[in-house]
Formats: sequence, C-alpha cells, structure tokens
Amino acid sequence: MSSGISSDRRQISCDLHLHSRFSIASSPRMTPHAMVVAAVRKGLRAIGTGDALHPLWRREWEEFLSRHDSAGVIVVPSAEVEDRDRVHHLLLMDGFSGFFDLQKTFSLAGKDISTTGRPRLRLSGEEIARAVHDAGGLVGPAHAFTPWTSMYSSHDHVGECYGSEPIDFLELGLSADNSYAAAIPDLYGVPLISSSDAHGPDPWRMGRECVVLEVGEATPAGVLESVSKGRIMQNIGLFPEEGKYNRTACSRCFRQFTHDEAVAHAWRCPGDGGRIKKGVFDRSRELSYGEPRSRPPYLHMIPLSEILQRVLGSSSPQARRVELLYNRFIERFGDEIRVLTEVPVQDLATVHGGAASAIDALRCGRVKLSPGGGGRYGTFSFL
Repeated sequence: MSSGISSDRRQISCDLHLHSRFSIASSPRMTPHAMVVAAVRKGLRAIGTGDALHPLWRREWEEFLSRHDSAGVIVVPSAEVEDRDRVHHLLLMDGFSGFFDLQKTFSLAGKDISTTGRPRLRLSGEEIARAVHDAGGLVGPAHAFTPWTSMYSSHDHVGECYGSEPIDFLELGLSADNSYAAAIPDLYGVPLISSSDAHGPDPWRMGRECVVLEVGEATPAGVLESVSKGRIMQNIGLFPEEGKYNRTACSRCFRQFTHDEAVAHAWRCPGDGGRIKKGVFDRSRELSYGEPRSRPPYLHMIPLSEILQRVLGSSSPQARRVELLYNRFIERFGDEIRVLTEVPVQDLATVHGGAASAIDALRCGRVKLSPGGGGRYGTFSFL
C-alpha cells in the first residue's frame, strides 16, 4: 500500500464512514480536530465527516476548515441514514451545501433530522437514493451484510431496496471482505469500499477498515469521482472472522451454529432461548449464486494497538503502556498503516522486538482466528 504521488494520480487511503459525537454511542471526543489528528497518525489521506445532515456538526466542520489547516487530509462530507425498513445507507457529497439541501428535503420525513447524527427517515431506499442523486451525491448500502440494519438483512436483491435507482458503491462492513461479494450477480460492476463506521477517534477504531483509491484531484470531488468510477486499488480491513456478526450465533450466549442447525432449532438457541442471528458468512453464501468476479486485492490488517495489547499482555488497547509503545512507533515511522505494511521488520525491531515479530507474522499470514458471531467480536493470535 502506498500513498505516494505519481505524475498524474496518487493513491490515498480513505475512511469514508465515521460518526460525530452527535450520534448515539459516539465518543464526545469526536471533534473535527481530533478526527484530523487521528487520520494523520493512522495514515489516512481522506476521511468522511459523518453526520453531515446535522446542522451543528456541519457548522463545526465548516468553521474548522475555514480556520485551520487540515494537515493534508481531504475532508469528504458524509452521513448515514436509516430508511423506513431499518436499512442503513451511506451518503457522500463533494460539499456541505449538498447536505444543507438534503436536510431540507429530508426534514419532512424524519423528526430527528436536526437532533441526532444518524437520523431515521420515513422513506424507502429508492426515495433516499433519488434525493441524494438529485443533490449531486453518491449513495450505497452501509455495512451491507450485517444481520442488523443492512440491505442484505432485509432484501435479497439490490432492486428490492433501491428500486430503479442505481447504487454507486457498496460498503462491505467489518464482517466481510471482497470475497464475500465476488459471486453476487447484483454486485457485478459495483465498487466495493471498506470503512470503519467508527464512533471514536481511537487508533483501533478509526481506519481499522479503509479503501485505497487512485485519485487525480486531491479534493472531495476527486474522491467521489474515484469511488463512482471504481478506481479502487485495494481494500484494507479486519479479517472477516474478527467481525462480531461473521458466524451464525446466539445473540444472547454467542453459541455458534451451522446454518442447518439454526434452521433445525427454528432460529432459537436450545440453551437459553436467545435469538440466533444469521452470520455474514452464511448470508453471503446464500446470495452467491453467480460466477466469482475479480476484485481489487484485500489486505487483512489488525490495528497496531490491538497487536501491541497482545504482545504486552495488556487487558485493553487503551492501556497506558500500549499507548506509550504505539506513540514510539508513530514518532519513529510516521503513521500506523506504514508501520503495519511497509517498514522493514528489522527497523521495527529497533523499537520493540516482540511487536516486530507479531507484525511480521501478520504480514506472512501466521494468524489464528476464532470467529465472532451473534454480536461478539472474534479473536486472533499469532502463530
């Protein structure tokens, strides 16, 4: 992965789905300044603002960008909305004025349009997509495969959700990679993006999933053009097994089941009666009735803080000693993505030998995974 500049185009890493502190369960630390600082440390060259339908958040970004240097980070106005069927959609614009117009358009269809970061609208997916296209933006299903509030949790085909309106991209979500969508005929030709859906600026959240785009113009419009034209060079993200909905499992005790076992139990856990949620792995197999199509490479990556947590035997990625060691790597080598993908192992070892060995194991695929499901994240260890 490279974010270097060529003569005509450059490759940049982008996390286009984030949230502000105005969204439910979001950190109060999600401010424009904190997000830009986190992006630089992560190695992101473009980020979505998230929640740009919210007037106060939109104003904060506009004021920040008028007064401060964005440190080379391209800021793309973005938002997530929920439709009347509880499907979530990611919206991208090349300017805040587009979201000002959408706020007026959506105000009659959502009473919380100005009070929460991720509003619910009394509109269909088709109506939302048409409004976004009319305003000059891009739209696609957010975390499309997850068993809650996603397109494929409610629909078997894109047209069932969006009608005659096309989608401009599809966001894979934390429990899927490109292979999960490769044989779904509905998605042939649809650009696939990875993004974090982060609710906090912590380095194990922001940028844990991102997409590498080839852009000609380092502006929000340039980013949108690259997404719409499918100039996807690479997706980066967690191993799908790390996602909390990867496998079919009980949403109460997290016991995992095969698809046939879940059907035999009528989707109720025989142990505690909890609801069994169909995992992304099984759902994608149901939808994959076509021939697999080639997709850009997918780089499986574990956040550096979580690697250091494992190496140091800490209970949390936000432990003080994890933070101190993380800072040493960033101060020495510039950003996290570079540490994880480019810096020679022998150079990493000058900072911490155990961490260097773990990063080498990640690069070589020596990772053991215990899949997540039912709402609990999966785990990993190094071989």
